Amino acid sequence: MAAEITDLKNILRENRYQLLTRANVVATGIGYKFSAGQKTPALSIICSVTQKLPSSKLSAREMIPSSIGGLPTDVVQTGVIRAFQSHTARYRPAPGGVSIGHKDITAGTLGCLVKKGGDFFILSNNHVLANSNAAQIGDAILQPGPYDGGRFPEDHIANLEAFIPISFTGGPSECTTAAGIANLLNSLAKAMGSDARLLAITTQAEDNLVDAAIARPLNPADVNDEILEIGPLSGVGTGELGMAIKKSGRTTALTTGEIQQVDVTANVQYGDNKIARFTDQLLAGAMSQGGDSGSAVLDSQNRLIGLLFAGSDTTTIINRIEHVFSALGVSR
Repeated sequence: MAAEITDLKNILRENRYQLLTRANVVATGIGYKFSAGQKTPALSIICSVTQKLPSSKLSAREMIPSSIGGLPTDVVQTGVIRAFQSHTARYRPAPGGVSIGHKDITAGTLGCLVKKGGDFFILSNNHVLANSNAAQIGDAILQPGPYDGGRFPEDHIANLEAFIPISFTGGPSECTTAAGIANLLNSLAKAMGSDARLLAITTQAEDNLVDAAIARPLNPADVNDEILEIGPLSGVGTGELGMAIKKSGRTTALTTGEIQQVDVTANVQYGDNKIARFTDQLLAGAMSQGGDSGSAVLDSQNRLIGLLFAGSDTTTIINRIEHVFSALGVSR
């Protein structure tokens, strides 16, 4: 093994710079060759490329030879390799994947830019831009979010334009009539020596499809129609079972995963007492944490397929982007 690796190293040193001049090649190294998606025991010279293209679309000069110096090669798609950047810093222009938030929350993630009426808007979650229904249209949006040092007015990047209200259940009712009746009955129960107590509970009128909102930038030049560590979007797609996906978020930066379930109905907790039920969601594995809410979810071709909004230590829940676009009346 040691002698084989030494031979590979010598051959690679003689050829690496020439390989790096070929289209799409961004790195060279030594590793095990993959065949049909499975790792083999064969050591090879590996060329990492931004995009793996069929041979019919490559010139003879751009092709990676099947072997170099009698040793096999392999081509692996990695995308563009970038220096890691802080997702919690202040950006102008601000791309998707960075910290943002309503002036009264902690912080979430700027998803991406969308269009409405010919103008660009920032897309993220209701609970990121609209403080879980508590905001007013026109409220200040800060980048970075308040938890990451965002302050008004110096970090004021946008104003809340619109949000889709979230229908909650499972918490104390906000109805004063129901609460009054509960209090009266509790007083009677106490007078009669009963320990039983009533609590007015909100019942859910309808299931939710999205946790989504948009904000209008104060200056179009303050936002960037790309996503940090990913680059530009290539269009819009549809999330499918088994699809490879990725996201760039405020907390866990660039992560990848797979759609493990579709047609998901989930009870999502907001704070201590509020529960909201969401239907027709996508579910992936552990590719997010708190603060990643609002992240745009893309497929392997950088097509927008969803809006990340919730999860646990082992799961990530994603709104289908078609529901988001329909509810907000936006597009790409």
